[in-house]
Amino acid sequence: MAVDIALLHAVVAVAKAGGFREAARMTGSNPSRLSDAVRRAEEQLGVRLFNRTTRTVALTEAGRALMSRLLPAMNEVDAALDALNTFRDTPGGTLRLNVPVSAARIVLPAIVPGFLQRYPDIQLEVVAESNVQDVFRDSCDAGVRYDDHLEQDMVALPIGPRTQRFALAAAPAYLAQFGTLQHPRDLMQHRCLYGRYATGVVAEWEFTRGEETVRLQPKGPLICSIGAAMDLTVQAAIAGSGVVYLFEDWLKPALDSGSLQPILPEWWQSFTGLWLYYNDRRLIPAPLQAFLDYVRELNAA
Repeated sequence: MAVDIALLHAVVAVAKAGGFREAARMTGSNPSRLSDAVRRAEEQLGVRLFNRTTRTVALTEAGRALMSRLLPAMNEVDAALDALNTFRDTPGGTLRLNVPVSAARIVLPAIVPGFLQRYPDIQLEVVAESNVQDVFRDSCDAGVRYDDHLEQDMVALPIGPRTQRFALAAAPAYLAQFGTLQHPRDLMQHRCLYGRYATGVVAEWEFTRGEETVRLQPKGPLICSIGAAMDLTVQAAIAGSGVVYLFEDWLKPALDSGSLQPILPEWWQSFTGLWLYYNDRRLIPAPLQAFLDYVRELNAA
């Protein structure tokens, strides 16, 4: 039975993504093209591989049987093609990284441009999200996480500054109107601009000075989804709407310009920086190996 290999790649993409729209996003294709490829694969195979409704796309029993044998074979094909990189002057291919929005915002900008300049044949795709997910969920090769989000059986490589801090700040006009703070508990009388995780949990504000730690549930006029939307809290703070507590490096431009004024810096909490982690039990693709080597070089500088 002859089946076009390109059609099988489409089937695998849809099976991994659980739908045509998500598969199109992951592969850079479009849903209608993938749907047509799956239909033609089913015609060539003579069996239905997916049950489709207006809301869901799920593998049939035949589809699950095919995937159980096809996925390992496709992975071997990808590994064989990637091995050709060793014969190239510079590695090529795609590298997918799963990172927190904060990493994309304040750490990767100091790394990515130089990496892309050194390896022009590598296409880097960064999946930035506020929710910590399995790094391999979107077929990513590696992930960037903080200590408490490192997964088991992973190799961790330091990436970016080894210490970060949260910074509390407000606009000078806000502080002139509502007064300065003498202690973090004073925040309960102030207008806080804060974030909420996709789970619905509101992120606590935690402060530390010496042996004393204070944890607060912020209240105020603006709540944003934790991630890129936190830029809105920064702009609202600059406009005088309230107090913001966010990564110091995220607020640094506004602090340096005076648009925001630091509050209680002796209470700002420090924490360990980010880690690049990957599974060394898998064959390391050449683009990932190049990125690992580049980060190690920066760490040694």
